[in-house]
Amino acid sequence: MYSPAAAISTPTLDSESPALLQSITSHGGYAFTRMATLAAAGDQRAAEAACEMAWEQLHSGPWHSVLPVWRDAYSMACLHVAKFHFSNGEFRDALRSLDLGIIMGGPLLRKDLDSAIEAVSAAKSRQYHNGIAHDNNGRENARSGLLVPPREFDKSEVLQILPIRSLSSKIVAKRSALSLEAFLCEYFLSGSPVIITDCMAHWPATTRWNDMDYLRGVAGDRTVPVEVGKNYLCSDWKQDLITFSEFLERVQSNGCTSKVPTYLAQHQLFDQINDLRKDISIPEYCYAGGGELRSLNAWFGPAGTVTPLHHDPHHNILAQVVGKKYVRLYSASCSEELYPYSETMLCNSSQVDLDNIDEVEFPKVRDLEFIDCILEEGEMLYIPPKWWHYVRSMTTSFSVSFWWSSDSGSSMVG
Repeated sequence: MYSPAAAISTPTLDSESPALLQSITSHGGYAFTRMATLAAAGDQRAAEAACEMAWEQLHSGPWHSVLPVWRDAYSMACLHVAKFHFSNGEFRDALRSLDLGIIMGGPLLRKDLDSAIEAVSAAKSRQYHNGIAHDNNGRENARSGLLVPPREFDKSEVLQILPIRSLSSKIVAKRSALSLEAFLCEYFLSGSPVIITDCMAHWPATTRWNDMDYLRGVAGDRTVPVEVGKNYLCSDWKQDLITFSEFLERVQSNGCTSKVPTYLAQHQLFDQINDLRKDISIPEYCYAGGGELRSLNAWFGPAGTVTPLHHDPHHNILAQVVGKKYVRLYSASCSEELYPYSETMLCNSSQVDLDNIDEVEFPKVRDLEFIDCILEEGEMLYIPPKWWHYVRSMTTSFSVSFWWSSDSGSSMVG
């Protein structure tokens, strides 16, 4: 039994529990309320039962149809379960419960979840430094060294795995240490893509994120959502929840020939793991247009991971921290020729598979003009709103995307 100096503090849970349980009851959650009440009184099995009940509600239908109160209920149950694990000195289990509460739960108890993670991480660190337990993040034989070793690329070799006509047309413009004023006048206002170099050398991430030991040390025991399969448009695609250490092992073992890659895609990793957030800075370009940052997402996976042709509603800076990516861009004016899906959920995605174009079904694509590039480590790519883009990792790759809106009305330019 672990005896911490102070137990996990949950002030929001303590104050909001009565109102939350009443709301849950009003939506038919009588059994959950009973188990949550017993959990608060010290019954660990009741806490686990409440967690399972809320989990079932989260998976009772499409995510958008889940009642918000059940997301908050799940966070509540995760906090109760984490408290028991913490008091037993089961720090990895406590972290997993808290991470699940962040990933799947609602916003009501987020501050409690974040402060609990800090408390558990600190206790886990003390335990390790005091020699009570040997902490290897569960990986006795985990690989160390560089995530992406230096390697020269042969263009002819690269072209064999890229879509047809790649790197044969117009290349995205590249500017070194572009000033904010020049970015605004020459690219932002006209809605034109540009690669910006020499602008992120001051980020600690540029060296730390290529170090397997560092990544495992700051995030190894944390649970993250990953995509398994070629991409979200394929029938074999699924989602999974695994520890970051397990994810790193999958990335290292996948290699270029894996038929079932694992991809940490479009996840707000930096809201979840603060140590990684400290390794990056928001580029000043994201303040162009007087808008606000909408989303900060991680894209991390092995060579061969593909984001199919699609467009996004916001301005986007894609910062390439580790590895290389191929990016192809089509102007927003090409939308009709790119055959977007008619379904509402996929209307920003193209039916065209650039890796295997069906020219009979999609004849307009063949001669459509595009620009493309190999995005190198330390480079940022500005993608204007509504510009279609296809992305393929050429190596193991760790990127960050910064989405921001504009108050100037230029968010629809391009």
